[in-house]
Amino acid sequence: MKTEEKKFFPMFVDLSEKKAVVLGAGVIATRRVKTLLDFVGELAVIAPVCTEEMASLAAEGKLVYRQKSYEREDLYDADLVLAATDDEKVNEDIYSACKCLGIPVNTASNQLKCDFHFPGILEYDGVVLGFNGSGKNHKKVKEVRQKTQKALEQSRKEEEICEK
Repeated sequence: MKTEEKKFFPMFVDLSEKKAVVLGAGVIATRRVKTLLDFVGELAVIAPVCTEEMASLAAEGKLVYRQKSYEREDLYDADLVLAATDDEKVNEDIYSACKCLGIPVNTASNQLKCDFHFPGILEYDGVVLGFNGSGKNHKKVKEVRQKTQKALEQSRKEEEICEK
């Protein structure tokens, strides 16, 4: 029997009362944090240094930033973890610890070590759309998300014209 490559299943999960812990606070972590903010109940970012944007989000009270190096204990109360440090060994340890603790983890530097992937998100009139190419073509996913957004915006404009 020929084995075909499976696609990712688009599963939407209620994270509104869950805690996400992000290890690392660079550009990728900041982008992912901005995506998570609208969905999680609590967000903690742990890293020795962070981007200005991450610092601003912390100052606004949108997340808790702990300026320190990773320790395994940082994971113990997490419901979801993102390993986004610039140290492959640290990301490996985070991944291994999460697997042992049964915590879903996304390792930003290695898509093979991800229990979940970040979709391209589009929110429109209270509807959340997620776009994902199974980790294969990020540019195509972005293109499709942008085309969908433009089509929805155009549809809205047409509806407004018809209502007048």
